[in-house]
Amino acid sequence: MTTIAEEVLLLAYGEQDGKQLIGSTELDAAIGGALLGELAVTGRIDLADKKVVVRDATPLGDEELDAPLERMAAEAKARKPEWWVQRLQTGKVRKRLLTRLAERGVLDEERYRTLGIFPGTRYPERDPRVELEIRERVRNVLAGATPDERITVLIAVLHAAKIDRKAFPDASKERIKEIIEGGWAGKAVSDTIAAVNAAVMATVIAATVVTTTS
Repeated sequence: MTTIAEEVLLLAYGEQDGKQLIGSTELDAAIGGALLGELAVTGRIDLADKKVVVRDATPLGDEELDAPLERMAAEAKARKPEWWVQRLQTGKVRKRLLTRLAERGVLDEERYRTLGIFPGTRYPERDPRVELEIRERVRNVLAGATPDERITVLIAVLHAAKIDRKAFPDASKERIKEIIEGGWAGKAVSDTIAAVNAAVMATVIAATVVTTTS
């Protein structure tokens, strides 16, 4: 089973050329938001006074989720979701998740050099069935099916990082808004999803401002 962060990555890379559809800063913010969202829907974290609190520090058995959960449990001061998204949005996490997908046979990992000098890595799909299943779940919800908590987090994160425009260009903006704000999950999880969506969006906007003014 894929994590929400892995699903974000699969939708954020071109199936054939294996290149990112959005910038690294935006993508890393989406991954950070996906990690927070997954911890929320698995009952590990919650919001209290608009800040993240750990409700259950029991490991999930996935090191990319357990490591931030441990950090949150050890943090002496309660922090806002935006603070955590900024701490979790690193290229190292993205690279580890991509490598993990390659090791499972979902992606290929192809190294290349631009102009024969600058190294890079592409991640074209090896097994398209995984992304196709994710796309089917998302499309069903976009078409009117009732979303569960996980798919709500996924769509919220995709929207906040503007990946939805690339991955699902024909999706109704009104339907996406309805999904994100619809309260399909319980109140506690819904509040956390809304906070994660806002945190990712704020991080993306901040990155865009820095890029355009530098």
